[in-house]
Amino acid sequence: MDRETDLDILARTELFRALPREALDEVRRSSSRKRVGKGDVLFHQDEPVSTLYIVVVGRLRALQTTAEGNQVIIRYLGPGEIAGYAALDDSATYPGTVAAVDDSHVIGLSKGAIRRLLERFPQVALNALSVLGNRYRETQLRLRELSTESVERRLARTILRLGSQAGRRTAHGIEIAFPLSRQDLAEMAGTTLHTVSRTLSGWEKDGLVMSGRRRVILCRPEALTVIAETAP
Repeated sequence: MDRETDLDILARTELFRALPREALDEVRRSSSRKRVGKGDVLFHQDEPVSTLYIVVVGRLRALQTTAEGNQVIIRYLGPGEIAGYAALDDSATYPGTVAAVDDSHVIGLSKGAIRRLLERFPQVALNALSVLGNRYRETQLRLRELSTESVERRLARTILRLGSQAGRRTAHGIEIAFPLSRQDLAEMAGTTLHTVSRTLSGWEKDGLVMSGRRRVILCRPEALTVIAETAP
């Protein structure tokens, strides 16, 4: 394990923000680094909670499977972000499945190690409350979007969010820097593949986006922002 690199990653993670160096050293000693190959599953939905993971390199995808067997993509996770929040509370099982989109490396902390850190360092406990509160608010926002907002607005917000999290500038605009299919977008925006394809085709004609072969480029993000923020 590269001590300095991992300490830097831990220090930027919302769970360990504002911890002194000696505390970060203890977190690092309590953890282990793991490689997750592209397509490999880190943990499955409904498995017993055992570990919390922090992304070091690469990107993960968190999704849930409904009782009807439909898959819903919850979020994509990049360097410094956390997978396995259930280890912070009394949850017995993981609420979703997390798999690697790219070859990735993660830092893992067992549920027992997390408990010891929460007890020993009040700042970690305060950060954990903030983390869980933020996730709760994000969930409420997603539910409100799904129940009250138009598909166009939800899709624009989804693409803008991904561009902000994982965008890289190109000659054509901001490219979302990992493979992303129209089905993926449909699952994130809570709509159908047909609706996403029709909407993106219209936006492509207007020069707002470019898409194809699992690529999405935001050519005119300011126009997408207008769509995302315009009330019906």
